[in-house]
Amino acid sequence: MTIKLPDLPYAIEALEPHISGRTLEFHHGKHHQIYVTNLNNLIQETALAEASLEEIILQSSGKDDKVGIFNNAAQVWNHTFYWNSMRPGGGGAPTGALKAKIDGAFGSYDIFCDEFKKAATTQFGSGWAWLVEDSGELRIVKTANAETPITQDLKPLLTCDVWEHAYYLDYQNRRPDYVGVFLKNLLNWEFAQQNIEKKAA
Repeated sequence: MTIKLPDLPYAIEALEPHISGRTLEFHHGKHHQIYVTNLNNLIQETALAEASLEEIILQSSGKDDKVGIFNNAAQVWNHTFYWNSMRPGGGGAPTGALKAKIDGAFGSYDIFCDEFKKAATTQFGSGWAWLVEDSGELRIVKTANAETPITQDLKPLLTCDVWEHAYYLDYQNRRPDYVGVFLKNLLNWEFAQQNIEKKAA
Protein backbone atom coordinates (compact mmCIF):
# COMPACT_ATOMS: atom_id res chain seq x y z
CA MET A 1 0.00 0.00 0.00
CA THR A 2 1.45 3.37 -1.00
CA ILE A 3 0.88 6.17 1.48
CA LYS A 4 -0.41 9.23 -0.39
CA LEU A 5 -0.51 12.94 0.38
CA PRO A 6 -4.15 13.77 1.08
CA ASP A 7 -5.69 16.82 -0.51
CA LEU A 8 -6.38 19.79 1.73
CA PRO A 9 -10.05 19.81 2.83
CA TYR A 10 -10.39 23.38 1.47
CA ALA A 11 -8.84 25.62 -1.17
CA ILE A 12 -5.27 26.69 -0.52
CA GLU A 13 -6.32 30.32 0.07
CA ALA A 14 -9.40 29.43 2.11
CA LEU A 15 -7.86 30.17 5.51
CA GLU A 16 -6.67 33.66 4.60
CA PRO A 17 -6.05 36.13 6.12
CA HIS A 18 -5.35 33.94 9.17
CA ILE A 19 -3.05 31.46 7.43
CA SER A 20 -1.81 32.41 3.99
CA GLY A 21 -1.96 30.32 0.87
CA ARG A 22 1.82 30.69 0.72
CA THR A 23 2.17 29.02 4.12
CA LEU A 24 -0.09 26.16 3.04
CA GLU A 25 1.80 25.85 -0.24
CA PHE A 26 5.01 25.18 1.69
CA HIS A 27 3.51 23.40 4.70
CA HIS A 28 1.23 21.01 2.82
CA GLY A 29 2.90 20.86 -0.56
CA LYS A 30 6.49 20.54 0.66
CA HIS A 31 6.73 19.61 4.36
CA HIS A 32 3.81 17.18 4.41
CA GLN A 33 4.81 15.78 1.02
CA ILE A 34 8.37 15.03 2.11
CA TYR A 35 7.11 13.03 5.10
CA VAL A 36 4.98 10.98 2.69
CA THR A 37 7.90 10.48 0.30
CA ASN A 38 10.32 9.54 3.08
CA LEU A 39 7.86 7.10 4.63
CA ASN A 40 7.21 5.29 1.37
CA ASN A 41 10.94 4.96 0.80
CA LEU A 42 11.53 3.67 4.33
CA ILE A 43 8.81 1.00 4.30
CA GLN A 44 9.46 -0.23 0.77
CA GLU A 45 10.15 -3.98 0.77
CA THR A 46 9.58 -4.26 4.55
CA ALA A 47 6.85 -5.98 6.57
CA LEU A 48 5.15 -2.59 6.94
CA ALA A 49 4.80 -1.98 3.20
CA GLU A 50 1.17 -3.18 3.16
CA ALA A 51 0.17 -1.77 6.56
CA SER A 52 -2.18 1.17 7.09
CA LEU A 53 -0.74 4.45 8.31
CA GLU A 54 -2.11 3.88 11.83
CA GLU A 55 -0.64 0.36 11.92
CA ILE A 56 2.74 1.69 10.83
CA ILE A 57 2.68 4.26 13.65
CA LEU A 58 1.69 1.76 16.32
CA GLN A 59 4.15 -0.91 15.15
CA SER A 60 7.10 1.49 14.95
CA SER A 61 6.44 3.53 18.11
CA GLY A 62 9.19 3.13 20.69
CA LYS A 63 11.31 0.90 18.44
CA ASP A 64 14.91 2.08 18.21
CA ASP A 65 15.37 0.48 14.79
CA LYS A 66 12.23 2.16 13.40
CA VAL A 67 12.64 5.76 14.60
CA GLY A 68 12.75 7.13 11.06
CA ILE A 69 9.66 5.22 10.05
CA PHE A 70 7.76 6.37 13.15
CA ASN A 71 8.76 10.03 12.77
CA ASN A 72 7.66 10.23 9.15
CA ALA A 73 4.49 8.14 9.60
CA ALA A 74 3.36 10.09 12.65
CA GLN A 75 4.03 13.39 10.91
CA VAL A 76 1.95 12.29 7.92
CA TRP A 77 -0.91 11.41 10.31
CA ASN A 78 -0.54 14.49 12.53
CA HIS A 79 -0.53 16.89 9.58
CA THR A 80 -3.61 15.32 8.01
CA PHE A 81 -5.37 15.64 11.35
CA TYR A 82 -4.23 19.27 11.66
CA TRP A 83 -5.65 20.28 8.25
CA ASN A 84 -9.02 18.93 9.34
CA SER A 85 -8.78 20.65 12.73
CA MET A 86 -9.23 23.95 10.88
CA ARG A 87 -11.93 25.31 8.62
CA PRO A 88 -12.78 28.63 6.98
CA GLY A 89 -15.01 30.62 9.33
CA GLY A 90 -14.14 28.38 12.26
CA GLY A 91 -13.20 29.19 15.82
CA GLY A 92 -15.20 30.51 18.70
CA ALA A 93 -17.13 28.48 21.24
CA PRO A 94 -18.77 25.14 20.41
CA THR A 95 -22.48 24.59 20.82
CA GLY A 96 -24.78 21.89 22.11
CA ALA A 97 -23.40 18.70 23.64
CA LEU A 98 -19.82 19.63 22.84
CA LYS A 99 -20.19 22.95 24.68
CA ALA A 100 -21.47 21.03 27.69
CA LYS A 101 -18.46 18.70 27.54
CA ILE A 102 -16.04 21.65 27.30
CA ASP A 103 -17.73 23.43 30.19
CA GLY A 104 -17.77 20.25 32.25
CA ALA A 105 -14.11 19.49 31.64
CA PHE A 106 -12.60 22.96 31.90
CA GLY A 107 -15.21 25.16 33.59
CA SER A 108 -15.83 27.35 30.55
CA TYR A 109 -14.81 27.88 26.94
CA ASP A 110 -12.56 30.78 28.00
CA ILE A 111 -10.69 28.55 30.46
CA PHE A 112 -10.34 25.91 27.74
CA CYS A 113 -8.80 28.54 25.44
CA ASP A 114 -6.38 29.67 28.14
CA GLU A 115 -5.27 26.11 28.86
CA PHE A 116 -4.97 25.16 25.19
CA LYS A 117 -2.98 28.29 24.42
CA LYS A 118 -0.71 27.61 27.41
CA ALA A 119 -0.04 24.06 26.19
CA ALA A 120 0.67 25.26 22.64
CA THR A 121 2.96 28.11 23.64
CA THR A 122 4.90 26.24 26.33
CA GLN A 123 5.71 23.26 24.11
CA PHE A 124 9.47 23.76 23.92
CA GLY A 125 10.72 23.53 20.36
CA SER A 126 8.64 21.69 17.80
CA GLY A 127 5.46 19.80 18.56
CA TRP A 128 1.70 19.80 18.88
CA ALA A 129 -1.11 20.83 21.24
CA TRP A 130 -4.13 18.51 21.34
CA LEU A 131 -7.64 18.31 22.68
CA VAL A 132 -8.17 14.62 23.41
CA GLU A 133 -10.71 12.32 24.97
CA ASP A 134 -9.36 10.04 27.68
CA SER A 135 -11.82 7.40 28.89
CA GLY A 136 -14.68 9.76 28.03
CA GLU A 137 -13.11 12.82 29.67
CA LEU A 138 -11.69 15.78 27.73
CA ARG A 139 -8.05 16.73 28.32
CA ILE A 140 -5.45 19.02 26.75
CA VAL A 141 -2.06 17.46 26.09
CA LYS A 142 1.05 18.44 24.17
CA THR A 143 3.49 16.25 22.31
CA ALA A 144 7.01 16.90 21.09
CA ASN A 145 8.25 16.54 17.53
CA ALA A 146 6.30 13.73 15.81
CA GLU A 147 4.74 12.19 18.92
CA THR A 148 1.00 11.60 18.68
CA PRO A 149 -1.74 10.73 21.21
CA ILE A 150 -2.79 7.64 19.26
CA THR A 151 0.22 5.81 20.75
CA GLN A 152 -1.00 6.68 24.26
CA ASP A 153 -4.54 5.24 24.09
CA LEU A 154 -5.99 8.73 23.78
CA LYS A 155 -8.59 9.77 21.20
CA PRO A 156 -7.48 13.00 19.44
CA LEU A 157 -10.26 15.51 18.78
CA LEU A 158 -8.33 18.57 17.54
CA THR A 159 -4.71 19.62 17.15
CA CYS A 160 -2.66 22.76 16.60
CA ASP A 161 0.74 22.39 14.90
CA VAL A 162 3.38 24.46 16.69
CA TRP A 163 6.35 23.55 14.54
CA GLU A 164 7.73 26.86 13.26
CA HIS A 165 7.01 25.99 9.64
CA ALA A 166 3.28 26.06 10.52
CA TYR A 167 3.27 29.78 11.22
CA TYR A 168 6.61 31.48 10.59
CA LEU A 169 5.84 32.99 7.17
CA ASP A 170 2.72 34.65 8.61
CA TYR A 171 3.60 35.27 12.26
CA GLN A 172 7.41 35.02 12.48
CA ASN A 173 8.29 34.23 16.11
CA ARG A 174 4.85 35.22 17.47
CA ARG A 175 3.58 31.75 18.31
CA PRO A 176 1.02 33.07 20.85
CA ASP A 177 -0.58 35.26 18.15
CA TYR A 178 -0.84 32.28 15.79
CA VAL A 179 -2.41 30.07 18.48
CA GLY A 180 -4.85 32.82 19.40
CA VAL A 181 -5.95 33.15 15.77
CA PHE A 182 -6.26 29.37 15.50
CA LEU A 183 -8.68 29.32 18.44
CA LYS A 184 -10.64 32.42 17.46
CA ASN A 185 -10.90 32.00 13.69
CA LEU A 186 -9.96 28.50 12.51
CA LEU A 187 -10.74 25.77 15.03
CA ASN A 188 -13.12 23.17 13.57
CA TRP A 189 -15.56 22.04 16.26
CA GLU A 190 -17.51 19.96 13.75
CA PHE A 191 -14.40 17.82 13.24
CA ALA A 192 -14.03 17.43 17.00
CA GLN A 193 -17.64 16.26 17.27
CA GLN A 194 -17.09 13.73 14.48
CA ASN A 195 -14.09 12.34 16.34
CA ILE A 196 -16.03 12.06 19.60
CA GLU A 197 -18.69 10.05 17.77
CA LYS A 198 -16.19 7.65 16.19
CA LYS A 199 -16.30 4.17 17.64
CA ALA A 200 -13.06 2.48 18.64
CA ALA A 201 -11.67 0.27 15.89
